[in-house]
Amino acid sequence: MMQRLNIVGGGMAGAEAAWQAAQMGVPVRIHEMRPKVETFAHQTGDLGEMVCSNSFRSDDDEANAVGLLHWEMRAANGLIMATAEKHRLPAGGALAVDREPFAKSVTAALHAHPLIEIVGEEITTLPEDGTWIFATGPLTSSDLATAIQAETGAEALAFFDAIAPIIYAESINMDVAWMQSRYDKGETEEEQKAYLNCPMTKDQYEAFIDALLAAEKAEFKPGETAGYFDGCLPIEIMAERGRETLRFGPMKPVGLTNAHDLENKAYAVVQLRRDNALGTLFNIVGFQTKMKYGAQKEVLRMIPGLEDAEFARLGGIHRNTFLNSPTLLDDQMRLKSRPNIRFAGQITGVEGYVESAAMGLIAGRMAAAEIQGHTITPPPAETASGALITHITGGADAKTFQPMNVNFGLFPPVDGVKGGRKNRKNRYKAYTDRAKMSFSDWLAQVCIPVKVEE
Repeated sequence: MMQRLNIVGGGMAGAEAAWQAAQMGVPVRIHEMRPKVETFAHQTGDLGEMVCSNSFRSDDDEANAVGLLHWEMRAANGLIMATAEKHRLPAGGALAVDREPFAKSVTAALHAHPLIEIVGEEITTLPEDGTWIFATGPLTSSDLATAIQAETGAEALAFFDAIAPIIYAESINMDVAWMQSRYDKGETEEEQKAYLNCPMTKDQYEAFIDALLAAEKAEFKPGETAGYFDGCLPIEIMAERGRETLRFGPMKPVGLTNAHDLENKAYAVVQLRRDNALGTLFNIVGFQTKMKYGAQKEVLRMIPGLEDAEFARLGGIHRNTFLNSPTLLDDQMRLKSRPNIRFAGQITGVEGYVESAAMGLIAGRMAAAEIQGHTITPPPAETASGALITHITGGADAKTFQPMNVNFGLFPPVDGVKGGRKNRKNRYKAYTDRAKMSFSDWLAQVCIPVKVEE
């Protein structure tokens, strides 16, 4: 009987790893501690639950590194991308999904697979035997984190991640707010009106910043220090870096025209994105926060159009644990001191749903191939997934290692294409063309998944 692959964690990385390995004909057991053991951020026991945002970000595979990663995962028959497409919501050029049915579909697909078993239990140690993938994400349990620290002989790094609030659509004042995607981006009218916009005058913006800075914030536990990931900063931290920071970040007014006041341009704009297919819930884009609940309601209701906002979920802050992967993992994503154990997902130091799922995809294939008696080399560094693996397994400086989203700065330069703003479009197209060719060649050389009838 073929050896089983054990996967700890049923988030984006664990779900994708399980699917890939099972499609290659390897039996898989997923160990998921939820709902028996709850976390701060999760609300269900579903696999693939989205806890922060409902967006997989840009779906442009010719001018955006994350869109290219979408393309690679689709080319590899990824479960996460296929399920996201089924539950897609209008979001301009982004890939946003209806998060609850998305997670239920991922869960159903994994339960239905004849080679996948799902066990509700918490794993608190690093096993000596068997082949394992740990994809426990940013909310790794304290007992397991302790076991990882004991094994590696180094402190697991940690920063604090924040969640954005979600508002009931019926409580938003549409006499003030309007629907429009930035620069009217999208091929259909629905896509061109995928975002809800709340405008601010200069005085309103200044008052909002004052209230934000003065609001009561969540306190850290004794001995904890905050090392935030720059791609997911709480709005208060951004405001502390300068009063105009938010206006050039999530509140930038460019590419938007107020449908209620065509003559006057907004000084700042708060955008909300539909969070479910019914359109009854909207999340505030880029508004991760560590304000206490009472302060959140008071401050966010200062936003024009949200004066009477009712909240389906308030924002929050949680600990986010990850490895110093450049020192601890080899290029097969294995723990150097325990080669029977791989890590995948955010715990490896990638940031974002897509990046996490992509690392699960590669780890699942590598582990399955190993069980079957051969080795899969990592994707080339000029591919999006290969660039991430290269970064986390040695390309990054271990002394300053921090979680990283996929971006073209991680890719080897393209010969013959000059840089600069004017040539950025051509340069990015050159990156994506090269990556697609290289990833297709890599797929053709590695073990092709065996289609298992569900």
